[in-house]
Order: sequence, then structure tokens, then C-alpha cells
Amino acid sequence: MEVVVAENKEQRGKGRLGTLENPESYENVPGSVIPIIEREFDDFDNEAEEFLAQRLPENEFIGFRLKQGVYGQRQPDVQMVRVKLPFGGVTPDQMDAFATVVEEYAPLNKGHVTTRQNIQIHHVPLRDMESLIREISRVDLSSREGCGNTVRNVTGDPWAGVARDEIFDPTPYAGAYVRYFVRHPTTQLMPRKIKTAFSGSEEDRAITGIHDIGFISRERDGVKGFEIRVGGGTSIMARVAPTLYDFVEADNGDYLRVTEAALRIFDRQDWLRVNRARARIKVLVDKIGIDAFRQLVDEELEGDWVDERDFDVERLRFDDDEADSARPIPPQHASPNGDGSEFQRFLDGNVQAQRQEGFSAIEVKITRGDLSPEQFRGLAAIMREYSGGYARSTVQQNFVLRWVRDEALYDVWQQLKELGLGEAGAREITDVVSCPGTDSCKLGITSSMGLNRAIKERVDSMQISDELTKRIHIKMSGCPNGCSQHHISNIGFYGASLKIGERQMPAYIPHIGGNFEGGEVIFGKRLKSRLPAKRAPEAVERWIRLYEAQRNEGEEFNAFAERTGAETFEAEVKDLTLPAEFSLETMQQFIDWNRSSPYKVERGEGECAI
Repeated sequence: MEVVVAENKEQRGKGRLGTLENPESYENVPGSVIPIIEREFDDFDNEAEEFLAQRLPENEFIGFRLKQGVYGQRQPDVQMVRVKLPFGGVTPDQMDAFATVVEEYAPLNKGHVTTRQNIQIHHVPLRDMESLIREISRVDLSSREGCGNTVRNVTGDPWAGVARDEIFDPTPYAGAYVRYFVRHPTTQLMPRKIKTAFSGSEEDRAITGIHDIGFISRERDGVKGFEIRVGGGTSIMARVAPTLYDFVEADNGDYLRVTEAALRIFDRQDWLRVNRARARIKVLVDKIGIDAFRQLVDEELEGDWVDERDFDVERLRFDDDEADSARPIPPQHASPNGDGSEFQRFLDGNVQAQRQEGFSAIEVKITRGDLSPEQFRGLAAIMREYSGGYARSTVQQNFVLRWVRDEALYDVWQQLKELGLGEAGAREITDVVSCPGTDSCKLGITSSMGLNRAIKERVDSMQISDELTKRIHIKMSGCPNGCSQHHISNIGFYGASLKIGERQMPAYIPHIGGNFEGGEVIFGKRLKSRLPAKRAPEAVERWIRLYEAQRNEGEEFNAFAERTGAETFEAEVKDLTLPAEFSLETMQQFIDWNRSSPYKVERGEGECAI
């Protein structure tokens, strides 16, 4: 199928060593992947002051600040900063820095872990933002290209390097990818953003299938390489990324070369820029097919530009031998005194043995992805003492403490409990995931964080002990875009509204039967139900009870949903979908979760594609 392309569009290269586009030095310290360039902060300060003095038009300033990861909120005069943690990596000093800037600049006194391994800090005034991004840079944290039509944060498997099922650790190559494409001139103003993920095993814990570009470790005849997938995504027109190439070499830089060819093709599709809501690479791949796209990439790789680039992976790769930083066996360590069932529950739900004997990785369950300054600092202290000073965030909005000695597991759990972070059940039914919704996002329709709290409280009250039921995942987004990844959850919701006479009521559209585990991505089936927000927790309980009562022996939730059909789930909550007429008795249904005033849809214009 023919597409309209801008054939003569200039697509410059990476730039000579030492330039802004291609910094010549990289420090291989965990969490220090993106080079910090002081000039960028000076530029931000200058541009911000020009805007505040009304000498710079807002549309020009928006594009500039988005490149620095500073995003507008639905609330006036405040911003959100999205700090990138490539492959989720973070150090204790960086956790301390998050604590400091949250205390100093964030009115809500919290930082938010996202499903793409970023840390977001909300409600920051613009002048304070100038100081915040400069302060985090002192510990090598960068928000560079956290927003805008760029290569966004590159995510990875939090267990990379320690997982038993890993083909090889993709972390060094993910680091090289970040360093190559951050500040790359070709990727600064594409039709839309590019989300990338690296996985090291068939389990695909980074969920490459929902990304614009995904890499899965492969090995042939002793040569390391990647299967490259292109064109996945959720939101509208959800698609699972098809395979572009089964095997592309890693160490010779071919995976970078192929990616740039694909991005150059994407960048020239000016027809995509007409409708920014659909201006994703998945739309191009879906329109012409993966075979035609592969042919375009093959042709692009014959271009002269290839010889002008430096794809030297050895210079760019991120190498850090975590084993060198691992703590010795503690001379003294505690163990349960008496009933050890609670600790055993934590071990079963949050701890995985590493492939390195004597070490385990602990997944810290973080409610709604929010951390206080005290929790940031407390985790930093635990990292220093027990995990060799390194952790990674997860797509479930949690943190994984790696290289913890088995003998220290009880001590770590005790300290986590003191921080309010010792709850068992990471990635289980009570580990509910949500985006910020109307708490901050311009595109938000509903308070997804409020619904998260309500559903978690409902599920907690059910005291679920059934092992199959505990495997159910629940996610909710405040709009159809899917930042919580609700499309691929067993039970997912996205924000909507109901109109009842002259009044509006917050509501949710449910999805049933999604999956992201085991290397298979399945988009849940959207139900023909529109649930008032205040009734969604009741719907969740009914579906859980239905599943437990009518499933076959050993039947998992998705298999049950497929067998019984969407109509069964719709019928179970039909009475809940009937909106109430406004009255004193029903007034609360017209007020969203965590709100005190009557609900009204107030959806602004998103800045992702400005």
C-alpha cells in the first residue's frame, strides 16, 4: 500500500564526538546512563524566564520544555517532571535526591513510579522546576526527552542479569541504545513518541509486544543478537508488535543500525502528522504490513547515511558488574521468632532466587506507585546496606532490590515494614496499578488513583487466599489512552462519563481477559458495560466471586472468561450499570473518588505531540 513520504526531509546524523548531540564520555555507574550536559539547564533557565516574562510565545516554550521532560498539568501554573530511569536502574544517592526534591518542591510530598520505569514529580511551579532538574542532575538523573516526539525512556526487565531463564543480559545494549538515541537529531521531532523495551528471555517481562520497538535476547552460533519487534502499542488501535527481524546482531551495532533505519522511515511519514492521535509507528506498520515495512528498512539500510554513523557498541554500552558490589554474608542476621507465616507469605509473594547462588531479588510492593520522602530515603538505606547499592523499578510500579543475601531477607523485610513497604503480594490481585488520572493529567477523565484505592480496599477486605484468584491483575486508567496498561490486565478499566439529565457522572469501561505474562500479550475484551465509578469496586468483587464459584478445576481467570464469554460478565453487573437519578440518596455517585465537588468532564489538550 502506497504511503506519502517526505522524500527530501533532511535527517542529520548523530554528530561528531563531544558535541551536544554526541557526548564523548559516559560513566558506567548504575543509574548514570544519560550524560548530563550543564548547558541544557542553562538553556532551560533562560527559556523559562523568557516565557515567564511573556517574551516567548507559549507554543514555542511548550516544545522546548517537553524535550527536558517537563510536562503541563491540568492545574494551572504547575508542571510535572518525568525523570527517566533507563531500564529502571537507580542508585541510593539518586533515591536520596528524589526524597530531597520531593520535600522541597512537590506540594503533595510524593514521587510517582510509572509503568514505564520513570519517576514523576507533580505540581511543581515552573521557577522551582528550573532548580529541581538542576538538582537531580548532580546525581546524574536526567529528564531529557522524558516527553515530546522523541525516543522516550527505554525500559527493561527488572530481573535482567539475575534471572534464571535469561538468554543473555540485555542491559549493556539497552544502555548503548539510550546513549545513541538521546539527543540524536533525527529523533527530536518525529511524528510521535517512540517507546522501547528490552527483554532477556521468552517470559518478556518488559512486555515488548506493546512497544513501538522491542528487543528480545537471542543467540545463534554463540553470537548475541535480538529479535526486533516494531509497531506495538495500547491506547486507540491497540496492536501487538509483529517481528521485523528474527535475529539482528548486537555487538556489531546492527540492532542500532536497524532501529535508526526504521526511525528514519517513520520520521518521513508526513501524512502521520495530520492526526497526532494516530501518529504512531504502529499505524504505519498496520497500514502497509510488516513485510512492506521490512522492505522499506532493507532499502533504507542501503543508504549513504549508514557510512556516516558510528554504531560502536563497545564505546556506548553500559557495563556494571553488580557482583563486585554485592554485600558479604552478614555476621549476624535475624529470623522469625515464633510464627513465621507472615514472613513466609512475603517470601512466597515478593522474593525470587537469583541465578547466582546465595542471592535473591526482592520486589517491594509500592501502593499506587507513590513514595514519600521518608520511603525514598529508607529504600536508599536498605540498598546501601543489603543490595550492593542498586535497584530497578518495574512496570508494575514497584522496585526490585537485587543481590540481597539470602541470610539478610528477614532483616530487609523488617526494615521494609517500618517504612510501610513490607506488604506481601507483589504482582498479585492486591497490587493494583493505575495512572495519575485527573490528579494531574490534562487528558484525564476520572480519578483513577481514587478508584485504585477503593478497589484495593475492597479486595483487601475479601481476604483472598485462593492461589488462582491471587494471580488476577487489576489495572485502571483515567482515560482510554492506557498509561496503566489496562488493556492487558485480567480486569482493566478506563475512565469515561455518563450523562444523566443535565448532570454528569464519572464512569468506567471494563476490559476482561487481558494478559502480559509468559511472553504472550493479549488485549482484554471490552465489555458493553459502562459502570458508574462508585460501583466499580462492587463489580470487581462480583466478577471474582463468579470466577471462584463457577470455574473448572484449576481453571485460570482468562480461560474462565474465554469459556463463559463477555456476556456472562456483563450480565453479572447489569444492575450496576443502571445510572441513578440525582437525589440526596444518590448524590455520592455524582462525585468522583477522592473528590468533594460534583463531577464534570474537564479534559484538556495533551502535549505529547506538540
